Amino acid sequence: MSAVFRAVGLGKRFGRGAAVLNGLDFEVPAGSVFGLIGPNGAGKTTTIKILMNILQPSFGRAEVLGLDSRQLGPDEYAGIGYVSENQELPEWMTLEYLLSYLKPFYSTWDDARAADLVRRFELPRGRKLRHLSRGMRMKAALVSSLAYRPRLLVLDEPFSGLDPVVREDLIEGVLESAGETTVLISSHDLAEIESFVSHVGYLDGGRLQFAEEMASLSARFREVEVTVDSPATIPDASQWPAHWLRPEKAAALVRFVETRFDQERTTAEVRRVFEQVRHIAVNPMPLRAIFVTLARASKTA
Repeated sequence: MSAVFRAVGLGKRFGRGAAVLNGLDFEVPAGSVFGLIGPNGAGKTTTIKILMNILQPSFGRAEVLGLDSRQLGPDEYAGIGYVSENQELPEWMTLEYLLSYLKPFYSTWDDARAADLVRRFELPRGRKLRHLSRGMRMKAALVSSLAYRPRLLVLDEPFSGLDPVVREDLIEGVLESAGETTVLISSHDLAEIESFVSHVGYLDGGRLQFAEEMASLSARFREVEVTVDSPATIPDASQWPAHWLRPEKAAALVRFVETRFDQERTTAEVRRVFEQVRHIAVNPMPLRAIFVTLARASKTA
């Protein structure tokens, strides 16, 4: 699978301060839905702005649709859709006028698709954009980005402040384009994106901690609970493996997050670390719990 977006040693520094991005290396495979997550200030929006050629990298490079991001021009932008929580729309236009205005800029514009999205999103064609609710405005922005069947769709915090029904509508609109359109989404709404992303990249402190398939990430993170015969048999957490995060102890029960889960290896490791193990419980973790674990571990470190 070819990459629609590729970062190679990508970095960004503003002035003489520390690098906001520091040596990012990852790819967004064609046809994927790639979720870029991380704490506030991790560098997600800066990464997207470099991708869109709004900012230029200080070092390294970003490739978009096979081209250096600094060389993106009208032809390339015609194949890129963009929707942001802070996106400005011409408020004096009606939705009908907006779509008619945009159509000549895109040779791949699909009237039937635009009409179908407007109908399913229940958008009023004749109402001025300034009179639309925030949810309707986000839907209008998505319609205007999907109508020309972009090769790449970039979504920067698209669900912020929206009610569950609007979020579901937006997700359905995005998923209908999956396959023909590669999606890069930055969001804090982890419960939402977990339901449809195929890949996840985790940024923290300007560094990419990992980028992998969602299925792989879900498979290797587990919350493990171990019951022992006596609290006296529990060694200090400093003696536990480094890939066990968020250690907790309460009487004869210990709990931690295993980041390299393998049923056979993890069980053997637990029995090696703890004496007189009575019971081992292993529970899967949603993306939000994985995020919280990594963010808290980073602060502790």
